[in-house]
Amino acid sequence: MPQYKLTYFDIRGLGEGARLIFHQAGVKFEDNRLKREDWPALKPKTPFGQLPLLEVDGEVLAQSAAIYRYLGRQFGLAGKTPMEEAQVDSIFDQFRDFMTELRPYFRVLFGFEEGDKEKLLKEVAIPARDKHLPLLEKFLAKSGSGYIVGKSVTWADLVITDSLATWETIVPDFLGGHPQLKKYVEHIRELPNIKKWIAERPKTPY
Repeated sequence: MPQYKLTYFDIRGLGEGARLIFHQAGVKFEDNRLKREDWPALKPKTPFGQLPLLEVDGEVLAQSAAIYRYLGRQFGLAGKTPMEEAQVDSIFDQFRDFMTELRPYFRVLFGFEEGDKEKLLKEVAIPARDKHLPLLEKFLAKSGSGYIVGKSVTWADLVITDSLATWETIVPDFLGGHPQLKKYVEHIRELPNIKKWIAERPKTPY
């Protein structure tokens, strides 16, 4: 069995998707939670000056989506056919567009930048939500299984539902008017390994 080490800050953020994949697969890994004050020393040693990083027997992989895809394929959580794998990639790429559109709002909300939170909520976050959530609903309706693609859980289900659940706690009623997405989030979070990890994981705001 390879030795896995995941390095990220002590928050969920972009590192949590990989943690969820490991836990769903039941695969042990080192969860290296970096302190903010230690980041400047490590940053120039990383491939792109970013976290998360995944080390597999000493080989380093950067970029969160690449890590999710690699782990998903390693652990049988990427779809059952080449077409399903491609559909998972496609849907998650679209979801990343959603995340990118929300970023200006969250950067101000969490104090990383100055700005008008209420204006960004109204003019950026809500329009992005109303644009992208119906797309997710369409794919859920098409699969009819409670999963975004096919008949079994994929890494995209884990990452997408964790993001949606986080956003719902930050922006009240973020999923309002989307009962199927609320049901989807609940369904994935009730998977035994995921439910156990959510109960045990460190409590962080995001």
